[in-house]
Amino acid sequence: MIKRREFIRALNAGMALGLVSKSAVAGWFLPPAETALQDELAYHTIRSVDFRDIRMQYPRFVGKNARLDVHGFGPRIEVCTLTTDKGATGWASLLGGRGAAQRLVPELVGKKLSEVFQVTAGLTDDRFLPFDIALHDLAGIVLNKPVYALLGRDKPFTTKYYTGMIYFDDLEPAHAPGGIDKVLRECRQDYEFGYRQFKLKIGRGHRWMSLKDGLARDIEVTKAVAQAFPDCDILVDGNNGFTFHEFTQYLTGIGDTPLFWIEEPFHETVEDYRKLRNWMKDANVKSLLADGEADPDPVLLDELMRQQLMDVHISDIEGLGFTNWRKLMPGLIRYNVQASPHAWGSLLKSYYTAHLAGGLGNTVTIEGVTSTSDDVDLSGYTIKDGNLIPSDAPGFGMKLLR
Repeated sequence: MIKRREFIRALNAGMALGLVSKSAVAGWFLPPAETALQDELAYHTIRSVDFRDIRMQYPRFVGKNARLDVHGFGPRIEVCTLTTDKGATGWASLLGGRGAAQRLVPELVGKKLSEVFQVTAGLTDDRFLPFDIALHDLAGIVLNKPVYALLGRDKPFTTKYYTGMIYFDDLEPAHAPGGIDKVLRECRQDYEFGYRQFKLKIGRGHRWMSLKDGLARDIEVTKAVAQAFPDCDILVDGNNGFTFHEFTQYLTGIGDTPLFWIEEPFHETVEDYRKLRNWMKDANVKSLLADGEADPDPVLLDELMRQQLMDVHISDIEGLGFTNWRKLMPGLIRYNVQASPHAWGSLLKSYYTAHLAGGLGNTVTIEGVTSTSDDVDLSGYTIKDGNLIPSDAPGFGMKLLR
């Protein structure tokens, strides 16, 4: 399986200018307004880097998916805070573990912010990828701009917002399973929160039920949610838990139930995705195909996009990195492929994605991970008509409370 580092190398290799070479020649091409922004960043020198954990709390217990056991009530997240000699502070989730980030601190401290971050591109050196999102936040704080404005939009694009929290909770608790009614109650809770899209986990027959019973339950849940919420879109995510044959049985079983998208029904190959496209065309099944989350292989994903076998790229916002998502987006537009970075696990990732989408567009929907926190002020973001509205405060618009 390809690792994140290889993905980033492949992404950089496909560009006319890599991160480092962009930095080396940036001053030659920046227009006056952007040169002024870089000059403002140059007034600030990174003085300190601090690490801590924060807690995000889900509103309910989240159960299994096709491959993984229960997900619980929410994660503890490692974050870093960057402070400059002028007193500006930015923070965000760490990309990767704290150990790797701590080893880079001596290289980061003492550098001018303009040396490591360029407004028009993001990071100037992908060695500092663990601090990528925090540097975007810090730059926004220094320049008094929300991150989406750093990406070029005074008024952000807004897009649909789906709940990614509908798991196999019909199977929980093990001693007294709640059944489909429990899934419907959770959908109602998310509907009242403001979502108008539901992503349903499917693939119960991969680990947790017999193939026959799991397939029947997947079909029943999908049809029940679609019937109960006719004004909402249904997305389904198989977490690679099906074979091609099993998944077409599922599609046959749900009949004319419309699907907004299909995510990772089985491990992607050109051959199987072409078979799926052809089957869907013959069966008049209209749905977007989303892939790229699990062990993303950039060469294979590029081929799927080139052959128009994939509609939405969903690599993780942190796993790939904010800067690399900025670099990837123009290529997606050329392929007529939309973005929807994977954000499961942390509401912070949903909000980072809102700024990426807000600044660059070309994002079909955003994954929601409903959460509260005593450690972070999350109040700057709102849901309106099923769309996620990013904070217009500087940076990502979230403050640490403790």
